[in-house]
Amino acid sequence: MASDRPQKIVTQRGSSVVATPGATTDIKIPFAQRLTCTIAEACAATGLGRTKLYELIGAGDIATTTVGRRRLVLVRSLQCLLDPNTSNASSV
Repeated sequence: MASDRPQKIVTQRGSSVVATPGATTDIKIPFAQRLTCTIAEACAATGLGRTKLYELIGAGDIATTTVGRRRLVLVRSLQCLLDPNTSNASSV
């Protein structure tokens, strides 16, 4: 018999998440609609290597934010970098 109580799910990193029955936990948002992405995702999306990406971050051409120890790249900043019609990512 199925239970309507929320279930506790333990992730690979040991943190726990409470899942409500019928709720979707794996929601995919199109890349262009996301607010941020990881360094690895930014590399994959742009075709640039990690070293070049960090150079652009250091130069201020790509905007990032940190949450705890995790650095996230602002997707809008990547779009501005790759769009020849915009001038600079610092206006993000």
